[in-house]
Amino acid sequence: MKPSLEHAIDRLATPLPDSCLTGLQDRTAALRAIADQLVAEADSLAQLMAQEMGKPVSQGRSEAEKCAWVCRYYADHAEAFLADETLETGRAESFVTHAPMGIVLAVMPWNFPFWQVFRFAAPALAAGNRILLKHASNVPGCAAAIERIITQATGRDDLLVHVTLPGKEVAELIADPRTAAVTFTGSTQAGRQLAAACGQHLKKCVLELGGSDPYLILEDADIAHAAATCAKARMINNGQSCIAAKRLIVAAPVHDAFVELLRHELSQYEMADPLDPNTRLGPLARTDLRDTLHDQVQRGLATSARLILGGKIPQQPGPWYPATLVAGVRRGTPLFDEETFGPVAAISRVHGASDGIELANATHFGLGAAVFTEDLDLAHRVARQLKAGTVGINAQVVSDPRLPFGGTRESGWGRELGRAGILEFVDSKTILREIPKPDAT
Repeated sequence: MKPSLEHAIDRLATPLPDSCLTGLQDRTAALRAIADQLVAEADSLAQLMAQEMGKPVSQGRSEAEKCAWVCRYYADHAEAFLADETLETGRAESFVTHAPMGIVLAVMPWNFPFWQVFRFAAPALAAGNRILLKHASNVPGCAAAIERIITQATGRDDLLVHVTLPGKEVAELIADPRTAAVTFTGSTQAGRQLAAACGQHLKKCVLELGGSDPYLILEDADIAHAAATCAKARMINNGQSCIAAKRLIVAAPVHDAFVELLRHELSQYEMADPLDPNTRLGPLARTDLRDTLHDQVQRGLATSARLILGGKIPQQPGPWYPATLVAGVRRGTPLFDEETFGPVAAISRVHGASDGIELANATHFGLGAAVFTEDLDLAHRVARQLKAGTVGINAQVVSDPRLPFGGTRESGWGRELGRAGILEFVDSKTILREIPKPDAT
């Protein structure tokens, strides 16, 4: 292993407490200090995100503030989440206790360069773990800022260390016996490779992979609200979100009216400088990503789909792509079967709820989904049948520190956030004591 990697792991490989509760007050104080620093630097961090991956600064500031929120959330709730759990078995004692695992390797993506890290790091640090961060190669400034903020806020350089290395060398870090577990957010293809390496070395991993989230708009929906929500859910982060609204499945009676409303909503997202606080649609992160997205649109239009808005590469330098709306998208075509990572909304028409559920589930992904209807009983029935880790009812899918978040099927396994998120990276131990038997003599 390279000396730089050895040094990074050595900084983290300090003895861990026997219990998650040992030193907990120090860790929760550290999380609050990290939160304060994130808020204080929110504007400069937003500018850094805009420069490195094109996120509009208004969204970048919100991302930094959300990272502060997740740090404060676990500072407030870690003690209750990690407390011993007494179980009634008829024995003198039976309880479950939790201990930190050790070094957790985090392989993180560029699209939410701070949030993706902190939504894992806050609970992992609260539990007493240490973090080795391998961030995406196109956000080196964000990776360095995360390490700096944690070190400055806590006065410790052994909580999170970031390393720079190509993705092909991650397997070496997984194999290292000092690495206890792995968390990964990224593509399904890369997730398969990482899971294989973890399986080979019997390392636990949490995977949050791709998504092609269906939003089902039924005939009794408030379609004005649905259109506004779908536009926001599709365009957030320039459309580069795993839980963006990618497949819009609309009941026939409201289809045409919904398409027109959504066209109007999307037309308000004009491409502009991401450093301008009024910008809602900046450039994509890289030119190759823009070209892949455009190819998906063109292949989709070569089938039954028709272009309603956008769909043309602008004549200006940089990885720009306009807000795009395509209707008539069918199963078995690129805009339905593949994940589209950019500002492209694809609409399919269905007869009703049953057809909509079937079409929504006709994917190998299972990250998020949503249903729009004024019938709350129907909404609950539909939500329970949609194959996804999170389902919104008349609302877009979002991650929230208070709620478990993660995917099903090829969108990954394991959960982040909520109590489930802090328990992913602890070793849980059952302790039991029998009632002494009376002396027979």
